[in-house]
This record gives sequence, C-alpha cells and structure tokens, in this order.
Amino acid sequence: MLVNLTDLMQPALKGGYAVPCFNVFGYEDALAVVNAAQARNAGVILAVNLDMTLFMPLEHIIGMLKPLAQSATVPVCLHLDHNYDIPTVIKAIDAGFTSVMYDGSQLPIAENVAGVKQIVTHAKSKNVSVEAEVGSVPYATGRDHIKSELTNLSEALMMLEQAKPDVLAVSVGNVHRLENTFVDIDFARFNELQAALDVPLVIHGTSGVKTHDIQTLAKGNVCKFNIGTCLRQRFGHTLRKTLDDNPSLFDRLTIMKTIIPEVSDEADKMIRLLGQ
Repeated sequence: MLVNLTDLMQPALKGGYAVPCFNVFGYEDALAVVNAAQARNAGVILAVNLDMTLFMPLEHIIGMLKPLAQSATVPVCLHLDHNYDIPTVIKAIDAGFTSVMYDGSQLPIAENVAGVKQIVTHAKSKNVSVEAEVGSVPYATGRDHIKSELTNLSEALMMLEQAKPDVLAVSVGNVHRLENTFVDIDFARFNELQAALDVPLVIHGTSGVKTHDIQTLAKGNVCKFNIGTCLRQRFGHTLRKTLDDNPSLFDRLTIMKTIIPEVSDEADKMIRLLGQ
C-alpha cells in the first residue's frame, strides 16, 4: 500500500525501531526491496536520488514505482532523496511522490528554512511528507562540493519551529557513500539533539555506520536510515559473478532472476537490523 513518510515514522517512533530508506535505480532492485519487506511484514521506503532523476524523468520513475508500491501488502513510501532545486521538488510532489527531501544544507540556515517552509506549504495540501537537513553530511566520493558540518542545535530548533518539516536529517559524523569502512558517530552531539528535538530523526550514509551504532540510534529517535551503497554493491557483485560464471548468458530476465534474491537478502538484513 502506498503511504507517506509520516505514516511510517510515527509508529516507528513509538515502537523503538526504524524504517529503512533504500535508494533504488530500477524496477529490479525496487522489487527486491519490496519482496524483502513483504516477507518480514515491514514498512519500507523506496528512495530516488539526484543521479536517478537526472537519468530518468520524474514522471517515468513514478510510473514505474507507484504501481509496485500500491500493490504491495505492506506500507511503501515513495521518497525523493536529496534535491537542491525547489521547482524540481514541487514537480515531484505533483507527480506523485509521497515524501520529498528539499536539501538546503549548503545554504545559510535562514535560506534553508525559507526553502523548506515553501516546500512544506505546497506538500501539506497533497498529504506529502517533507524531510529537511540541518548541518551537512559529506560524501566519501562523487560530490566534493558538499561540506562536512555537524548539526547545530539552535539551527535545528529554528528549522523545526519555523518550517515544520516532518522529519529532520542530522549530521553527527555520518558520511555518504562509504565503502568497506566505518565512521565514529558523535554520540555527544547526537544525544544533545535527540533530547531537544521533538521530531523523528534521519541518518544518511548508513552503510558506513557500525552495526552496534545503528542499533543504538534506531532505539532512540532515529526512525529513518538512508541506505544505498551496500545494496548497489550486492547488485553489482552479483551481476559480475553471474556473467563471469556464465560467459554465454545474455538474457536480461534470466540474469535478474539471479540478482533479485541477492538484493532482497541484503535488504532483509537491514530491515532486521533496524528492529522490524
């Protein structure tokens, strides 16, 4: 069933667990995620990142993912991940996404708040949830212009009081797109934020967070973890092995029947890790 982010976050906040938000790049990995969620009777978020929106028009993405979400036996949210352009985020809301993230984290806090407030105003009339980010979560690769800046409590409070997003992404030492290495979460900063912010929190860069730290964060106010790298690695490694083991294989559907269960297994691990 198709839901918005708030439909998933409030039960998670009350239940002491978190919901995985998986970046997907096509029908096959989206199907793998939904299959894993249905097997565990767990809610899940299918996220579309900036790279995907540059590869495929928003309307085409929705046409691919919305029927999958609607036919699922568990709650599925369709989420537009980091986007820095207000008109594009509004277009995504109108196209059918049930959750959007306007990322103004690279702007002065007043401009970030103003942008989120504009998005919230448009989104609420369509029952779409809004995610904001205060502070800045850096990237290990690919986006060197993104700064690294821990979330400031007074700025986070300003965002919540003035713009009123449904969830808030925080920067507490987490890093996007880490491969085979892990960060140290600044729990002193996180605990300060958690104690003062009355809203579900979001951690980006989950693939680079240690298992124990993920579990600790999920038992608190972190109700959404963004996950991309580990799923893409499982997809890519399985594809490579399948083709190496079967040099004459060329049929796409046959190849994907091997990959989908592997990606489902990876998604299942993360769903279980987050407490569902």
